[in-house]
Amino acid sequence: MEMKRINAGKLRAIGYDAKERILRVELDDGSAIDYSGVGNETWRRFSTTSSSAMWSFYRDNIEEEFHGKRGRATSNAAASRAALD
Repeated sequence: MEMKRINAGKLRAIGYDAKERILRVELDDGSAIDYSGVGNETWRRFSTTSSSAMWSFYRDNIEEEFHGKRGRATSNAAASRAALD
């Protein structure tokens, strides 16, 4: 899943898997949350929201509406190193 780096409230990166309908958000504490069942329209609206309004959109339209599974965020550099090991 391609992640888009952002700086909005506690959000640090967002990504979406259209085939699986999973939205991933990475937070400033290093955690990641995958939300299942997120439609393309919700992703489009979220990903095109201005950074000043993105945290509010996330809290109102994603966090409150979808079930999230929490995990740890992995940076691309860490993932690349792991693939090389």
